[in-house]
Amino acid sequence: MAIQVPTELLDGCVLGVLTRQDFYGYALTQEVRQRLPISESTLYPVLRRLKKNGWLTTYDEPFQGRNRRYYRLTRTGQIQLTVIREEWGDFSQAVTTLLEGDQADD
Repeated sequence: MAIQVPTELLDGCVLGVLTRQDFYGYALTQEVRQRLPISESTLYPVLRRLKKNGWLTTYDEPFQGRNRRYYRLTRTGQIQLTVIREEWGDFSQAVTTLLEGDQADD
């Protein structure tokens, strides 16, 4: 897939994954990568920004002598996800209409 994912959509994808359960960074990257071609170096700045905005919180859990940092969706993050979902619906419909070209209503 050569299409670049806009920042707000990537934010929404991460928030959406975190509605199912908390994830540590690497596992979260793998979840998103199942559908979108992103790297860990792309995702970690997104996680920092989402945390800074108050949409995520973090906590550490020990694992094999090290700590894993887990990410959890906040109430504010749930609200932001709702906003992104609504905006995505409008945007997706507009792009689909434009891409279909000859089928668009005049």
